[in-house]
Amino acid sequence: MSAPLTGIRVLEVCHMLAGPYCGMLLADLGAEVIKIEPPEGDIARRVSPHRIGPHNAYFASLNRSKKSVMLDLASAAGQDGLARLARSAHALVTNLRPAAIRKLGLTYAALRRHNEKLVCVAITGYGLDGAYAERPAYDYVIQALSGVMAITGDPSAPPTKAGYSAVDNSAGIMAAMGLLAKIVEGRGGQLDCAMFDVMLSQLNYLAGASLNAGERAERYAASAHPYIVPAQLFRARDGWLMLFISHDSFWRKFCDEVERPEWLTDARFATMASRRENRAIVLAAISALFASDSAARWVARLAPLGIVVSTVETLEQALAGDLAAERGMVVELPCSGARLRAVGAAIKYDAARPEYGEPPLLGQHNAELLG
Repeated sequence: MSAPLTGIRVLEVCHMLAGPYCGMLLADLGAEVIKIEPPEGDIARRVSPHRIGPHNAYFASLNRSKKSVMLDLASAAGQDGLARLARSAHALVTNLRPAAIRKLGLTYAALRRHNEKLVCVAITGYGLDGAYAERPAYDYVIQALSGVMAITGDPSAPPTKAGYSAVDNSAGIMAAMGLLAKIVEGRGGQLDCAMFDVMLSQLNYLAGASLNAGERAERYAASAHPYIVPAQLFRARDGWLMLFISHDSFWRKFCDEVERPEWLTDARFATMASRRENRAIVLAAISALFASDSAARWVARLAPLGIVVSTVETLEQALAGDLAAERGMVVELPCSGARLRAVGAAIKYDAARPEYGEPPLLGQHNAELLG
């Protein structure tokens, strides 16, 4: 069975993470993604200290199932190759700096003469135009500028970066969505996807509270939710536990199971609003309770009741766990002379399973695509 994006051709002029992740999402859904690389290749080919067969582990995690064409876009021959590929493409995505995007002719204004229906997507830090446009932007600095760092981590600690590349990944997802929306529309054009905009848009309800009620976004101890109590980490006897009780019906089930009927009648505990107003008292009582047993035993008691609860797993535990296996989230990629594993596609579709191809070698498909 064909995949949803079979027949869609996407050109990817990207490096590192945000743009390549966008391209890989599309490739996982069946698009033909042609990665256009400079003579030295995507810098991601040299980032990781780990190699699996001919592949750098960092590059392999973001570039499976693609084709690689090596072109020097600063040369006349490179521009000729770009034009030839653009004529048959549905979209082009790039995450270079705005000046480089324009210099190398990677905009809709430059490429529309070859293909009126081409969708050009620019993933940048701060947009294609404006006072910030040419400032260098990486995941770290966008987290700092957008307010994400200021609300992450323990209140007594410095502002904290999310433990993974939240900005790059989010920008890649947003760019893929915008690209597909334009293809469905059937008209070419330029899309401007700024990482700053992406992260600010994801602060939705916190930004709404600030803009409309003057509420200051804060960090809470133990990763607590600003409005819902209890919804945070708790220390069990042997480790950490995440509990999230969003409705009073689940609060009643919780109190029954842990044999604390008084919490159902105590005015400080009984409702969502009262628990929020008496946060410190409620959390102190629950913390004392959870310290009496292991995290696994609490999960075994509470999860069957429909209460949202979990132990805190490491990445290694998550990859090796039953849930990842059940969901098919650890896959093997074709690889010459080595075992290359990766995290699988998050989107499943009923007609077919994703087919994963080996990450391309630099320029591997020049002859196939350019002759």
